[in-house]
Amino acid sequence: MFKNYFKTAWRNIIRQRSSSLINVSGLAIGMSAAMLIFLWVHNELNFDNYHKDAGNIFRIKNYLGIDKKETIAWENSPYLLGEKAKEEVPGVINVARIRPMNYNAPFFNVKGEFVKESACAYIDSAWFDVFKYDFVQGSPAAFNNHPFSLVLTESKAKKYFGNDSPIGKTIRVDTIDYQVQAIIKDNPANSSFQYDAFFSVAGWMSNPKNKENGTYWGNYYYLTFLKLLPATDPHKVEKKLTEIIVKARERSDFKTGLVSLKDMHFENDLNTSVLEHGNKKLVNIFSVLGLLLLTIACINYVNLTTARASVRLKEVSIKKIVGADRKQLFVQFIIESAFTSFLALGISLVILYIVLPFFNQFTGKNFVLSGDSPGIWLILTSTFIGSVALTSIYPAILLSSFKPLSIFRGTNIFQVKDAVLRKALVVVQFTISIALIIGTIVIYRQMQFIQTQNSSYNKEQVFSFTIPFKILRNYKDEQRTGLTGSIKQELLSQTSIANVSLMGTESVINNQGWSSGESNDWDGREKDFTPAITFFEADTSLKTLLNLELQSGRWFLGNSEADKHNSILNETAVREFNIKQPVIGQRFTSRSDTGVIIGVVKDFYYKSMHEKIGPVVIRNDQSYSGSFFVKTSAGKTMEAKEQVAIIWKKFFPTEPFSYTFLNEEFEKMYRADHKASTLIWLFSFLAIFISCLGLYGLAAFTAERRSKEIGIRKVLGASVSAIVTLLSKDFLKLVIISLIVASPLAWWAMNNWLQEFAYRVDIGWWIFITAGIIALLIALASIGFRAIKAATANPVKSLRTE
Repeated sequence: MFKNYFKTAWRNIIRQRSSSLINVSGLAIGMSAAMLIFLWVHNELNFDNYHKDAGNIFRIKNYLGIDKKETIAWENSPYLLGEKAKEEVPGVINVARIRPMNYNAPFFNVKGEFVKESACAYIDSAWFDVFKYDFVQGSPAAFNNHPFSLVLTESKAKKYFGNDSPIGKTIRVDTIDYQVQAIIKDNPANSSFQYDAFFSVAGWMSNPKNKENGTYWGNYYYLTFLKLLPATDPHKVEKKLTEIIVKARERSDFKTGLVSLKDMHFENDLNTSVLEHGNKKLVNIFSVLGLLLLTIACINYVNLTTARASVRLKEVSIKKIVGADRKQLFVQFIIESAFTSFLALGISLVILYIVLPFFNQFTGKNFVLSGDSPGIWLILTSTFIGSVALTSIYPAILLSSFKPLSIFRGTNIFQVKDAVLRKALVVVQFTISIALIIGTIVIYRQMQFIQTQNSSYNKEQVFSFTIPFKILRNYKDEQRTGLTGSIKQELLSQTSIANVSLMGTESVINNQGWSSGESNDWDGREKDFTPAITFFEADTSLKTLLNLELQSGRWFLGNSEADKHNSILNETAVREFNIKQPVIGQRFTSRSDTGVIIGVVKDFYYKSMHEKIGPVVIRNDQSYSGSFFVKTSAGKTMEAKEQVAIIWKKFFPTEPFSYTFLNEEFEKMYRADHKASTLIWLFSFLAIFISCLGLYGLAAFTAERRSKEIGIRKVLGASVSAIVTLLSKDFLKLVIISLIVASPLAWWAMNNWLQEFAYRVDIGWWIFITAGIIALLIALASIGFRAIKAATANPVKSLRTE
């Protein structure tokens, strides 16, 4: 029996080639897009879950009360807090620490060539006991036995050693030789620890200065993870840790908490973080988008199948007359739908294999379609079952419910005109499509808004480089100032360089440094008001290099000794500090150094637009400045880089030269937003395309069914435009209804998304009008071709066809 069902399904697919092509291709595209989305969503929701006992692993989280209104959350902890946790906190069975090297990336000396590796970290001896890593060569024991050991991932080992075994070989990192003791498999896509090289903390601590610095209670360098006994209450552990840190720091404004390893990926209240974090709201958006794509594709199948139900009336009637019951017919149509979905699934897998490498490259992940992965099987099975359920149930009910004697009444078992349901499904399709069009317009405008900020200078013409602290700490203050001054003069002497600014921060568009406490003071400050302040150590050139605008006062003077103690505030600082008028000349103490306010600069963006602009204080103290920002002359960027490299070698012949363009920093800051918006645009386009595919199929079928009517109208003198209007107007009415339904839904969704940004665009009424016009044009393009073809056909053929 089932063999006959499959034969019948195959014959129907062959017999109705055009509608079958639309059904299968629409389903395949929808399934492919949905599975890509579900791969990403599944990965986000399962970050770090693969570690053994992940539910019992927690990271220490520290809170510092800045003032009565503000608290700062840190992911880092002092090294000694981990030691105390092992000794004094009940329920802690292991402690593992990691110190990422993101802000001080080492250079690997490979055959005389320096390679900067940013994905490196120091780890302690318990790291591989707490976290799961697959060792290809070597072992954790070999790594822990030698302080200057190195563990590499497979891809990194292949990069440096090719096909040779790297075990026991030496790599010079900065000024120290490290021996490769183990090779591990590359990190899974759902790992928070995307590091390619691990160094032993013991090696770093072997330097007495490093040990003294690293074990100081005031230095928060390490991410500290605790593995607890299953029955341990995390709240009791938090309380005990808080007691330890308060006692050690002799401050009551510290508090310590715990974050589960499973929850760590969606942490969103940290001041800064070296780990990759997800956005739960974005995951929800993509989950809904994947379901909508699959739904739109399935609606096409339902619409075309029910629309063509009349074509199969004779088949159903004959089967019922010869004894087929409703259950048999229902099963037959379910199997036909499943067969179509299975064909679409096969095609979608081929599409996935082709597209997945590009998707991986774009997202920065390493998704693999492996039969060994339970997650892959879950996604494939869920997608297939979902598509079968959405495409089969209603058509099977409709087709199996026909009665031979009342079959021409055009009603189904529920006594509802099936044409009404088809129209409702078209409205659903285009409601989704129009909502996505509105969403893409809003997202595009927000991304453009971000791009146009900080546009007073060309970010592609400004790059920065930094003198490592390990060099600067060997100079006294006056010597340091003399060194940086000499380098600046050398740079300014080059014709390819337009301007140079010396600063104490490595970035001007993602400055996360801050200071708080009573070392910052001004007239009228309340005793308990100690806000977090972002400091810029700048010279006289920063204003012109970044085209900063002064609201009042002046900038620093090059020959003014007093300006070393003076400050320039941004508008937000003046407002939040409630500084009395006139602001210029008021006393201001910065980091215990007292001077006066000499200027107020207009607010500028120095960090992500997800965050509000905070108080900024600009100082002219060059004692610890070691970062140079170089603005190149127009068209001479390459020449400028070469000249800077020569000057660098002149001053630091043994140190590798490294630089970063501001546009790269800017792109990095908004990389996640750009990737998400690009994916939404792409999948929105696919949703609209699938909707149009279904609309074209319905238009083609409508024109086919009304071919005789069209022929008679033409014989009676109807024009081509009149016939096109006749065939199009019903569909266009549905699009207008869709616009009315989609507009409030899209406004709510996009307004919710924009809340992620502290600075955002408005959702104007014109966006909905534009989306409606685009939708109407798309619908006309989908329907118009088939309508024109029907209107220009020879009426004689349609009238003489029986």
